[in-house]
Formats: sequence, C-alpha cells, structure tokens
Amino acid sequence: MEYDDVLTIATPEGVELHLTLAGPASRFVSAIVDILIQAALLICIAIVLGIAGTGSGLSSGVAVLLWAVISFALITFYDVFFEVFRSGRTPGKRLNGLRVVRVEGHPVNFLTSAIRNVIRPIDFLPSMYLLGAAVILATRKNQRIGDVIAGTLVVRERVTVRTPDVIRTVPSRVAVPQGAWDTSGITQEELATVRQFLERRQEIDGGSRTELATTLAERLRPKVTGAPADLRGEQFLVALVAAKSGR
Repeated sequence: MEYDDVLTIATPEGVELHLTLAGPASRFVSAIVDILIQAALLICIAIVLGIAGTGSGLSSGVAVLLWAVISFALITFYDVFFEVFRSGRTPGKRLNGLRVVRVEGHPVNFLTSAIRNVIRPIDFLPSMYLLGAAVILATRKNQRIGDVIAGTLVVRERVTVRTPDVIRTVPSRVAVPQGAWDTSGITQEELATVRQFLERRQEIDGGSRTELATTLAERLRPKVTGAPADLRGEQFLVALVAAKSGR
C-alpha cells in the first residue's frame, strides 16, 4: 500500500484545490509501463528497418543510423508529447491514474515538460530509479529532480475542491448543449474553478462578475470544440459544466 500526501493550492479565483501527490511506487510502475511501450515500439521499428533494408538494399550501417535517430527522438519526446498534448498523462500514467501538472495546478507546457524529462535519466541512477525515489521521499511535494527544476508535480487524477458554506447556485439540472462538444481538453482543476465561480457568482458584484465570467470563458473556449459561437460568459460556463458532466 502506498501512502500519498495531499497538497492544497489556492487559485486566483478563490478555489482551494486538494491535489493528491503521487508517491514513488506508483510513479515507478508508470515509468516501467512507459519504458516497456517504448521498447516494444523500438523493436517494431528495428524489424521494419531490417525488412526494408533487405528488400531495398539499404546498408546495415544506414539502417542502424536511422534506428539510432528514431530511437533518440522517441525516447526524448515520448513523455513530452503525451504530457503536453494528452493533459499530462503518458500511457503509463493514465493506467495508474496519474498526471503531471505545474506546481500551481495548471497543465504543463512544452518548456516545463522538456525540462523535467531531459533530466529524467539522472533519476534512474545508480539503477532502478533509486535516486529519483530518494528525492521524491525527501521533498515536501514528492518531486523528483526534474520536477523541482521544472516546477511540476505528479498527482492522482482525483481532485477535491473545498467550497465555502454558501447557497449553491448551480442548477441541479442544466440543459445539455446541442451538438457534440469535445471537452477533453478541460482539466478537472479548470472544471472545479468554473463550478466554484458559478456557485459564488451571486456574491460577486455585477461588473466583477461579468468580467470574471468573460475571462474564464475566453480562457477555456479554445480548449472546447463544437461550442456555439453565441454562447458567451456565464452561459458558456454553465453549458460547459453540463457538457463536461454529461448532463
């Protein structure tokens, strides 16, 4: 059994996010899964290059060089690709319910992901992820060396949100938006922020309420496909919650 710590992050919108930090055991398992996937891909590539070389007269030296270049690109950008374009989840992390976020709870970008992953080989020294596990246990936020330098965390998927004791203003039933909405780009933290705003909007004065709703909507709309252009501000946010929640 692995015991995980919980980190509380206060967002600018006044929401307290409680992120469960992943421990070294679950992270090690995720890393092994990803390594096995990469190894399988490299074996398949080697077989394809071997067959291609036999049929086309490609020299063994060129085939080896191609395999080396492809291997370097795969190993270097495998984690970066999934962390940037798949909401911080490599296949191994997805299997274990983990994902990478920045220390403030936001999704990672290319630079932060590249920094944390270029340092990854150091964590496997002297062998079997020993240095990485030791650093994770020694740091308050369960960060390995790459996480500390890049400002990232590995957390479990489930996020809890502490809300104030106010009357809930989000309708229990919200009409599901017409058409197909793709909300896969919206993270649980972002959804929690929207819910919190909708729950507290009656307490916010008109001007600030409209401005905040517009800011949230403009920030999240590019991550949603299929949303009608005429939905703006609070209307968009309410519809987004309905679509993301499957109502």
